[in-house]
Amino acid sequence: MNPHDSWTTLVSPDQLAARLGAPGLVVLDARFALAAAAAAGPGSGEDDWREAHIPGAYYAHLERDLSAAHAPGAGRHPWPDEAAFARTLAGWDIVKDSQVVVYDAADGAFAARAWCLLRLAGHAAVAVLDGGLAAWRAQGLPLDAASPAVATTQSQPFAFDRSRLFDAARVQEHLAAGGLVLDARAGERFRGDVEPIDRVAGHVPGARSRPYADNLEVGRFKSSTRLATEFGALLDGRPPSDVVAMCGSGVTACHHLLAMAHAGLDGAGLYTGSWSGWIEDPARPVATGPG
Repeated sequence: MNPHDSWTTLVSPDQLAARLGAPGLVVLDARFALAAAAAAGPGSGEDDWREAHIPGAYYAHLERDLSAAHAPGAGRHPWPDEAAFARTLAGWDIVKDSQVVVYDAADGAFAARAWCLLRLAGHAAVAVLDGGLAAWRAQGLPLDAASPAVATTQSQPFAFDRSRLFDAARVQEHLAAGGLVLDARAGERFRGDVEPIDRVAGHVPGARSRPYADNLEVGRFKSSTRLATEFGALLDGRPPSDVVAMCGSGVTACHHLLAMAHAGLDGAGLYTGSWSGWIEDPARPVATGPG
């Protein structure tokens, strides 16, 4: 694929459909259901993939492929290490020049996690299917139940851009220096009104609420112009690198990094442990109410 034709943030169903089967294209299905995982085991997204998926799509499991095993302070979905993720990429036949497209059921929350991992691994040509499988189905585009071909790619070493990956100590330093931390959870979870997943409700003192759903309109990402205006107001003249995104476990926060990149504001950081990692240390402060 000509690098000038690569997709780096979002791609429409029509664009992807026109290039299905092209050399170098790799499609990943990242469907997952956090509620189902908590109740009955994390299988529903993979089960749905087995029933029907975009032709040729590999399945990217949030907890098996896009996260590491638990480590102290790392939260519910720890960031994987380079060696493990390199093996995962090889299993999906992803090489340096691959054009990767990731989708989930609809809003891009899980697909954005895979996008973020690849981007911070130095892979530029990766995009999220805008509207996900719901938009694909709505246009009557093809689905398949066949498993993709077994990958033959050798694992290729790389290094994550660690400057954009934050732990709790760096988040505290960032806030103390006047940096901006945006929490992508729903407003009621940020305020501490409810907490359906984690054992403590509330937010990191000094963080500000921007639910990831605010990046969407009618199931699709808002225009790049509108996102630039909205994030620009939050930045208030500061560079994108002054933002650290967080959420419950470092998954939906990636939606902010994708939305900002689509708006031409690439460079924000990610608090990988997020709220679930923050509260692992009971000595850390907790705030409730509006940020």
